[in-house]
Amino acid sequence: MFSHFVVGANDLEASKKFYDAIIGALGGKEGFSDPKGRIIYMHDGGMLLVTKPIDGQPATYANGGTIGFKMSSPEQAKAWHDAGVAAGGTSCEDPPGERPGSGMYLAYLRDPTGNKLCGLHMLG
Repeated sequence: MFSHFVVGANDLEASKKFYDAIIGALGGKEGFSDPKGRIIYMHDGGMLLVTKPIDGQPATYANGGTIGFKMSSPEQAKAWHDAGVAAGGTSCEDPPGERPGSGMYLAYLRDPTGNKLCGLHMLG
């Protein structure tokens, strides 16, 4: 259903460091820049672009919006979360872990611009 996601960033260098770390924790490659300066990540059939807003205004995050990343295990979700925090992101929501009764292991981060991300592994 989805082909790609685009997030705005005010500091592309800080954002590249962050996204290189979390995409790397999933086994993906470092992002590359296109001629317009956008940072592009392609992994496991998905594409993520990080860019300064086209309208020249500051990037802001979507209040209530979350971008979910599929995890292969709880261990990968925890490593993804830890890589993001080490690369300048911030942990948000509850700490990484199983949500009782949900059948899900979740880990939440905010990137350097404030975009909310979720690492999700379906248990059992």
